[in-house]
Amino acid sequence: MTETVELPRTGGPGTGMDDSWRVIVRNDDHNTFDHVARTLARYIPGVTLQRGHEIANQIHSSGQAIVYSGHQEAAEHYWELLKGAGLTMAPLERC
Repeated sequence: MTETVELPRTGGPGTGMDDSWRVIVRNDDHNTFDHVARTLARYIPGVTLQRGHEIANQIHSSGQAIVYSGHQEAAEHYWELLKGAGLTMAPLERC
């Protein structure tokens, strides 16, 4: 059985389609640096494994990092993929 995940939103339905949205990964105590780096490299376009490790370090050091910024539909897609891989996600934010 598949579970439907409703993403937290900052606006009402039909708003923000042309705006930029941020996908933010938060620090947690259960994901390893390697898992975070590999997950980011797997799902976020343009993120290499090396860049994934840099972002993982930023997440660890500052508590969170913006890993994608772009159109709402793509942001929702990446948010779902990262959440499904076990990363701790902040609600989607409109820029």
